[in-house]
Amino acid sequence: MNTSRQVDTSGVWLVIPLYNEAAVIGDVVTRARSVFPQVVVVDDGSVDDGAEVAREAGAVVVRHPVNLGQGAALQTGFEYVRSRPDMEWAVTFDADGQHQTDDVLAMLEKARAEDLQVVFGSRFLDDRTTPSLAKRLVLRAAVGYTNLTTHTRLTDAHNGLRLLRRDVVERIDITQNRMAHASELVEQIGAMDVRYAESPVHILYTDYSRSKGQSLWNSVNILVELILR
Repeated sequence: MNTSRQVDTSGVWLVIPLYNEAAVIGDVVTRARSVFPQVVVVDDGSVDDGAEVAREAGAVVVRHPVNLGQGAALQTGFEYVRSRPDMEWAVTFDADGQHQTDDVLAMLEKARAEDLQVVFGSRFLDDRTTPSLAKRLVLRAAVGYTNLTTHTRLTDAHNGLRLLRRDVVERIDITQNRMAHASELVEQIGAMDVRYAESPVHILYTDYSRSKGQSLWNSVNILVELILR
């Protein structure tokens, strides 16, 4: 599916946290900007040249002098897009090539058609994404914990692909710098009593993305961090 000609993408900013992804970030930004021209990459203390590669691909780049964590990078990205008067929607988007712009287009269409303020991506609403059984079980456990401790009901609380309307972005304040930021974000959105829904997305697991932290142990770490936060 490619509906970019039919969907108005003006006012949409992609927020991409970046940490040592020089090998792929140029292609990720180039592909993203072919559909969503407005992209801000938050370089979270990388030691490679990913920030320069992202800038050459056309992204706005904001840099942390040291590595603070993905939650901190997202918060910095939100602060940047909040300063942009043209921002109507913010999309959290991964730097490693796992996310698909077609899914973002579908989320945007859904939000506009149903007057939603937030759309969460979910791996578990169709059969396109195929995590291992062990990873699926750990993610399900994390979802169960998140649903018990927030005012939301989701099938995939730790999916990094999300669409948020400006009025929601303006109220987000992420304080969990590491992986527990995902549940903190859901918790804050639940407390806002906003209109939200989920949309099926295809997370593309590759050898590269798995090597960069998409292993089973990373999922276990997310669950442990949720309980201890």
